[in-house]
Amino acid sequence: MIRNILIGVLAIGLAGTAYWGYTQKQEKDALLINAENTYQRAFNDLAYDMDVLNDKIGTTLAMNSRESLSPALVDVWRITNSAHGSVGQLPLTLMPFHETEAFLTKIGDFAYQTSVRDLDKSPLTDQEYKTLEGLYKNSSEIQGELRKVQSEIMSNNLKWTDVEMVLAQAEGDEPQDNLVIDGLKTIEKNAKSYGQKDDYGTAFTSSPKKITYDHINDKVISRKEAIKHAKEYANVTNAKSVKVTENKDGSNYDFYHVSMNVRDGENVDVDLTKKGGYPIYIINDRAVGKAKISLNDGFKKAESYLKKMGYKNIGLYESTQYQNVGVYTFVTELNTVPVYEEAIKIKVGLDDGTIVGLVAEDYLQNHKDRTIGKPKISEEEARKSINPKVKIMDQKLSMLTNDLYEDVLCYEFMGTIGNDTYRIYINAENGKEEKVEKMHEAAKVYNKVS
Repeated sequence: MIRNILIGVLAIGLAGTAYWGYTQKQEKDALLINAENTYQRAFNDLAYDMDVLNDKIGTTLAMNSRESLSPALVDVWRITNSAHGSVGQLPLTLMPFHETEAFLTKIGDFAYQTSVRDLDKSPLTDQEYKTLEGLYKNSSEIQGELRKVQSEIMSNNLKWTDVEMVLAQAEGDEPQDNLVIDGLKTIEKNAKSYGQKDDYGTAFTSSPKKITYDHINDKVISRKEAIKHAKEYANVTNAKSVKVTENKDGSNYDFYHVSMNVRDGENVDVDLTKKGGYPIYIINDRAVGKAKISLNDGFKKAESYLKKMGYKNIGLYESTQYQNVGVYTFVTELNTVPVYEEAIKIKVGLDDGTIVGLVAEDYLQNHKDRTIGKPKISEEEARKSINPKVKIMDQKLSMLTNDLYEDVLCYEFMGTIGNDTYRIYINAENGKEEKVEKMHEAAKVYNKVS
């Protein structure tokens, strides 16, 4: 009798284990499918953007009037921004693609700076037309290479998640043979050669903004120290396995990627600068359970975490709840003036208040000694630049960075039109409207917080 009971218990245990393994595999497969769909969409968007960009640049060569040319150049600038966003969603962290991004930035800079000037008084010069011709030719070549890669993916049923795995496994060596990787390396090589040409003359008056941490002067940490820092920042006390990889040659900055398997179904990945070991990204992929703490309690957890990790003069900019996760953006504050370029995003699981994500790229890239000057116009004068239909609710000084990467002290006004809320930034030196943002409503939460 006892023997039969034991056999029954073991059978139930084995069935339970099998079912758990099956559900875990289903969840993993679902994550891979979601990632693959995201990568495919981003690449197809990038290919489409290059098609439209090439056509737009081509049409500007045939235009002569400001009424046609200026809006067309604005479109070129807008499309390059969209292409940048698509590149950023591809799994290229371990394979430098910055030459292509720099090329897109050059196109955007040229288009923006040309479109905002008075083309009636200062029409395009012969050199600028030559620049447009060069950009048209170069964008055609990138367009062709992207279409070639797209064709290889479709005809051979290739997966971007496989590309990601190949890049991650190629530690210390060149990436293994892969049709997608080979195609992207060709695009990157060609983009680099475009940057070395003199065809562009002096039309590009601003340098493309690259992600660098050159101002960090701390000593380079070892792999062992990287693991220690990663565990500290991610609050990992025990890990079943730990793997460390380094950036490849040609990256804009040096970093360690630390991947830790905490338990089955939970991995924590941390990117750290080699100099000083500062966290760039933290991603904890654990499943966040039902929310048990409020968004405000989550803020207190995030604020406490930043203070514990040594961040100073940091204040909350905005907070949003997405299902069971609180997302908080903190920025540097100098004499109560927020500096929006120095931003850190923190994700907090509202089930237990633990940190499940961090993005400090903007903070690390832009953190420096700054001086907050005094406004040259009064708040009343700044208000005159605002649409009279806007009902002003609040105002303060803040610092943002304009499209030419220059710090600008602004009067920041919070106002409403109907049911919509806006942030409006007025240059505190000349009264120019620098930026207008529409505030988004917090995501609705349908699960009751106990």
